[in-house]
Amino acid sequence: MSSGALPRRSILQGALMAAVTAFNPVSRSWASGDEPGALSLPPFDGQLLLDTAARQQAADDFGHIVHRTPWAVLIPGSVEDIVKVVRFARRHRLKVAGTRGIGESHSTGGQAQVEAGVLIDMSALSTIHEITPTSAWVDAGVRWIHLLQATLPLGKSPPTLTDFIDLSIGGTLSVGGIGGQAFRHGLQVDNVLELEVVTGRGERVRCSPVHRKPLFDSVRSGLGQFGIIVRARIRLVAVPPRARTYTAAYSQLAGLVADQEKLIEDGRFDYVEGSISVSGGVRSYQLEAVKYFSPEAEPDNAVLLQGLSFQPGTLAVQDSSYFDFTNRLAPLVEFLKGLGVWQLPHPWLNVFVPGRSVTSYVEQVLDQTPEAEMGQGTILLYPFRNQALTAPFLRVPAGRHTFLLSLLRTAVPPTPDNVTALLAKNQLFLEQLADIGGKAYPISSGPKNPSEWCEHFQPLWGLFQASKEAFDPDHILTPGQRIF
Repeated sequence: MSSGALPRRSILQGALMAAVTAFNPVSRSWASGDEPGALSLPPFDGQLLLDTAARQQAADDFGHIVHRTPWAVLIPGSVEDIVKVVRFARRHRLKVAGTRGIGESHSTGGQAQVEAGVLIDMSALSTIHEITPTSAWVDAGVRWIHLLQATLPLGKSPPTLTDFIDLSIGGTLSVGGIGGQAFRHGLQVDNVLELEVVTGRGERVRCSPVHRKPLFDSVRSGLGQFGIIVRARIRLVAVPPRARTYTAAYSQLAGLVADQEKLIEDGRFDYVEGSISVSGGVRSYQLEAVKYFSPEAEPDNAVLLQGLSFQPGTLAVQDSSYFDFTNRLAPLVEFLKGLGVWQLPHPWLNVFVPGRSVTSYVEQVLDQTPEAEMGQGTILLYPFRNQALTAPFLRVPAGRHTFLLSLLRTAVPPTPDNVTALLAKNQLFLEQLADIGGKAYPISSGPKNPSEWCEHFQPLWGLFQASKEAFDPDHILTPGQRIF
């Protein structure tokens, strides 16, 4: 069990469960079994945490901005525990949300939190059940780094990995999961072959492209609205053991964008990304491109770099193992945690920008983003091809190419006024994005009420509503998104 929550709280939890065994639907609170009108809780293989510390820890995420306190936290001992809690919640009009770990969701705006309901700590289910030459069958609480560590000795890897791989599989499949390989393989949701889901009806269902396809298509990038992903079959591909990373600088954004689009079309690299930095008011644009290889067949640098327009003298080339490349952010994350930066508010903005407008839109955003507002955070620019996408509810702009622009801000100083100002700036950028047909990637600032979500999902809003009525008719799942 990866969360470690059970050993730390076992004595306290045992006392709590001995005293609290029921729910009072009138007072909307937990009760002892002998309280008049109280309804008995189902027996769980895991444990239901009701202590203040667990509930307060669950009222947080990576953003450290929104805090919604649940009434209880379920540490499931089995998938059946999730079925039981969803059925109980449905009968008694409770809200439910599943998240990677208590207080550890990588969303930044309370999306995976639940106020006055039950939060499920999915990190308690973290078993890799099967690895075959082409796929892995895993619990939703398994982190991508642990799956990769299990598959690399076989020469296999998930096709697309997020830059930060210490995220849960179920969590990223609920939103999308993007990385520098997405131009070739699609997002992580495009590389799942089968899912096991507990729907809002409390039904445990397997679904795939050929079995229960409407549920399969709804749950992928469905923002937790239709079911809780409990297991997934992830596609695996063969990967060489080494990675060669090329970085180079550009003086103009247009040059970087043009080369990114060239590279995702001709496919000479396996990974393509970009970043933007501002220092002393001067902007710098950087390409990051990676080729995977075997030691006996090293890449030809001249061939790979032919025709690119980066600034002479700025090229850097570095070799590493495939795993070290995919896990390259780990030392930085530990450094930031040590400085306390990881615990500061993160008013992030992640948006999908149409390729036809990316240069003008990004420059517009940069013009309105003083260097100090980033809090030394990172600005990333990922290109991918729309034709590689298969999840209907992952909404991206129309066109051949889409770019993910990520403003990964840290609020410095971490004051409420500064956080409010940065969130207001995000809202301005979202309004400007709508004018060019862009879409939010809803792991950070994005739509915040049903009207805005209706616009976000167009022209599929009707299908989204119909799927909600089919799979979660009582609207108990993931209320933190504020869709319904």
